[in-house]
Amino acid sequence: MMKFRKNQNKEKKVLKENKPRVYKVNPRKKIVIGLWVLLALSFSFAIYKNFTAIDTHTIHETKIIEKEYVDTHKVENFVENFAKIYYAWELDDNSIDNRMEKLKGYLTDELQDLNVDTVRKDIPVSSSLRDIQIWGVEPADDNAFDVTYSVDQLITEGGNTKTVKSSYEVSVYVDGAGNMVLVKNPTITSIPVKSDYKPKAIESDGTIDSITTNEINEFLTTFFKLYPKATASELSYYVNDEILKPIGKDYIFQELVNPIYNRKDNQVTVSLAVNYIDQQTKATQISQFDLTLKKSGSKWEIVRS
Repeated sequence: MMKFRKNQNKEKKVLKENKPRVYKVNPRKKIVIGLWVLLALSFSFAIYKNFTAIDTHTIHETKIIEKEYVDTHKVENFVENFAKIYYAWELDDNSIDNRMEKLKGYLTDELQDLNVDTVRKDIPVSSSLRDIQIWGVEPADDNAFDVTYSVDQLITEGGNTKTVKSSYEVSVYVDGAGNMVLVKNPTITSIPVKSDYKPKAIESDGTIDSITTNEINEFLTTFFKLYPKATASELSYYVNDEILKPIGKDYIFQELVNPIYNRKDNQVTVSLAVNYIDQQTKATQISQFDLTLKKSGSKWEIVRS
C-alpha cells in the first residue's frame, strides 16, 4: 500500500513537472498601448475624411459671346451718296470734270488717280442712276466695312436707252471721329439669287374624320369672314389670349384654300391659305396661316398661331 502511494505521488510529480508554462502578456506594456493608439488614430482619421471629403467634378465652362451691334446706316448712306455721283455723267466736259471733283470727297488719293480715266471725255454714252440697293455691310479690318450693293443705270447712246444692272463691293474706312473714305474701288461681285430650297409639304395624316372636318371648315369660314374688320372684343370669342389681333382692313373673304388638318393630342393643327379681295387695290390678297384649334364643349377656339 505504501508502495502504491509512492508511485502515485511520483506520477503526479512527473505530470506537474511536464505541464507547459503559460506566459501572460501584460496589456499595459508600451508596445500594446502604442498599437491601440495607432488603431484609434486611424479610425478617427477615416471618419474625418468621410465627412470632409471634397466632391470633385469637371466643370465645363461655356462662354457666351454677345455680338456687338454696330449701326451701319452712316456707312450705307455714304456708299449710296458715292454711287449717285460715280454712276452718273452727261456727254459734256464740264459734267465729267464735276464728277471727278465730287468723287474727291469719297476716294483716297490713290483711288482718285485710279479713276481718272474711268469715264473719258470722248465716251459716247451718258448715264443716270435709277436705283441702288445695299445687300450687305460686313466688318472687315479694324474700322473698315465691306459693302455689297447693286445699281440700276439708265444708259443713253444716241437715241437709244437701256437699263443695266450691276453689282459691286467697296470697302469703307471709318475713323475715330466717324469720318469715312473709300479704300477699295467698286469691284465686280455677285448678289444673292433665288434659292432652290423646297420646304417639305404638309400632308393630312387622316386622323380627322369628315364630321370634324366640316365643323372646322364652318368655324374657320365664319372666323375669317369676320377677321379683317373685327374688334378685339369680337375676336375674343374665337381666339384665345389675343393670339390674333385686330388688323382693321377692308378685305372681302373669298374662300379657304387647301386646308390641311391633323390631330395632336386633344387639339387640331391647321395649315391653310385664305383668299381675300382687297377693296382698296382690287387685287387678290392670299394670306397663309398655321393655327392650332381646341374644342371646348361644342365650341371651337384658336389657341395658337
